[in-house]
Amino acid sequence: MTDKPNSISAKDTTYHLHPYTNLKAHEEQGPLVITRGEGVRVFGEDGKEYIEGLSGLWCASLGFNEPRLVKAAQKQMETLPFYHSFTGKVPDVTAELAEKLVDVTPDGLDRALFCNSGSEANDTAIKLVWYYNNARGKPEKKKIISREKAYHGVTIAAGSMTGLAYAQNGFDLPASERILQTSCPHYYRYGLDGESEEAFATRMASELEELILAEGPETVGAMFAEPIQGAGGVILPPMGYFEKIQAVLKKYDVLLIADEVICGFGRTGKMFGSQTYNIKPDMMTLAKQMSSGYLPISALMVSDGLYQVVKERSNELGVFGHGLTYGGHPVPCAVALEVLKIYEERDIVAQVNAISPYFQDRLATYADHPLVGEVRGTGLIGAIELSADKASKTPFDPSLGMGAGLVKKCENHGLILRAMPGDCVAFCPPLISEQTDLDALFSRFDAALAEM
Repeated sequence: MTDKPNSISAKDTTYHLHPYTNLKAHEEQGPLVITRGEGVRVFGEDGKEYIEGLSGLWCASLGFNEPRLVKAAQKQMETLPFYHSFTGKVPDVTAELAEKLVDVTPDGLDRALFCNSGSEANDTAIKLVWYYNNARGKPEKKKIISREKAYHGVTIAAGSMTGLAYAQNGFDLPASERILQTSCPHYYRYGLDGESEEAFATRMASELEELILAEGPETVGAMFAEPIQGAGGVILPPMGYFEKIQAVLKKYDVLLIADEVICGFGRTGKMFGSQTYNIKPDMMTLAKQMSSGYLPISALMVSDGLYQVVKERSNELGVFGHGLTYGGHPVPCAVALEVLKIYEERDIVAQVNAISPYFQDRLATYADHPLVGEVRGTGLIGAIELSADKASKTPFDPSLGMGAGLVKKCENHGLILRAMPGDCVAFCPPLISEQTDLDALFSRFDAALAEM
């Protein structure tokens, strides 16, 4: 019998199949082992401090050691550590969270269906589109539109909508001919010479309409859209974009699902990205900052009009045959409720609006750097896209790994960021960040960028 590994690093490389990782390289290089968190910082097993410039995975809005969330989880564990919502039963805290989510989300979203991740919430939304159109007597109206560079998750249906090669290559995705893609509305990268931002948005809406007409409006059920395309590179919509595409969707009776998994709960300077960009969705998916990442939970918010159709169909069939064992689990629900209380008490949206101008101003200073093609962002989210030639917007050869290389140098300087496709480096600091935290973040980024 061989000796078992003793160190955490060796145990990880021996037993752990890592997500979003080059597995062969990981076995050779080993992990960065994180052992504790404090405020906007996390600490490695050697005691080294890192500023978490991506809030973990866009989620740790309240930082990494909020005591009220620990107490909320402990209290719920002591009271009711598990119960389900199947067959008409419900934990009290789950019903309370549903009410609170209806209160804080934009008008028109009147029901909450709980899941465990953004991927699950988006999968559930697809199923609901199909169920809804079956109930309406429109069984052909099932095709789903997402966008190039979209990120909606990695389960089979959500991964089929994700318009990023790394989430599909090798997995036989997309797995359905019902999943369609329309253009990515990134003006910097795809705008034509001499084309204004608004004209570009008009062209994006026209291309969407052409796609719907080519497929047949009677076959297209819904479109999914992130207010800001986060994992695709923090891509902000061009001026007038959502107004124009919503007019197209309404014209052809196509539902709009807003994926607020990253944008939701204050990140953009309003409670939801849909409010920032005047989006009026039929459904909305939530996760990440709903629990500040402390426990897995997500939700699908549904309009009353859609719910009423689904309700009548479930009565005809005898049951609404969808649910997850841990959907609406009382412990994550208790933590999410406490997160929402903290957001209200501390007026988290006002806090974001107070600190985000400083964040965006500091980010904008990199626009003149010779390696930087574009700087973009709003609220407390942003990105820097590296470019081999600023004038022509020529990207670097992907084999150079410039974005990943910069992120690695940031890590060496005690800053954790994330490289996105196209050599984009994303910034998404916790919502509790103060100016001194941002100063430290950008100081460490400066040191890394200087080494490039």
